[in-house]
Amino acid sequence: MHKYIIMGPQGCGKGTQAKLLADSFDLFHISVGEIFRWNIKVHTKLAARIKRIMATGRLVPDEIVEEIVNRRLTEHDWNYGFILDGFPRNAAQAEFFLESYDVDAVIHIDVPDSVVRQRVMARRQCSQCGLDYNLMHHRPVVETVCDVCGGTLVTRDDDSEEALAKRLHDYNTKTLPTLELFQKKELVIHADGTQSIEHVQNEIREKLNLPPD
Repeated sequence: MHKYIIMGPQGCGKGTQAKLLADSFDLFHISVGEIFRWNIKVHTKLAARIKRIMATGRLVPDEIVEEIVNRRLTEHDWNYGFILDGFPRNAAQAEFFLESYDVDAVIHIDVPDSVVRQRVMARRQCSQCGLDYNLMHHRPVVETVCDVCGGTLVTRDDDSEEALAKRLHDYNTKTLPTLELFQKKELVIHADGTQSIEHVQNEIREKLNLPPD
């Protein structure tokens, strides 16, 4: 069983890398961001509050995030392990996790802020099926239309310049320092997120002693 955390700023590609690892090694990809968006889509009790918070680029409060993550992990449908994406986001969340769970490694994808801005500003999402695109690397045939369902592609509410600046500030001042907690336990491996998807994936696998793609 493999249990991993994957970390990096928004737009670093951690969701893509997590999915590749999950598909290859039968891991359960637990994305905190996707859980938030699911709550919004089906209009749960938390939806309105989460949507307001995410639209301004602020972090969802610790107690909400910890409750969601704990509830998800206690479902125990991850027979061969999991890769946790989007958590922890600060020292308190990291300490909460370490008190409750063990982990094999923390994967940190390193990308400069300037590259993050370019990638995030190029992101689009289908308003109907939710499929993600990027005008830099994963372009649709028609720039404003989803290749799969024909829905209109839109910019996500949380991808504004103002919201991104707030998230980058929070990541650099609150999330990045949590790596120190994991480094003390010698759990952290680093990957250069400016390289191609394939290169990053193979760098991660090499450092985790996993078979290459």
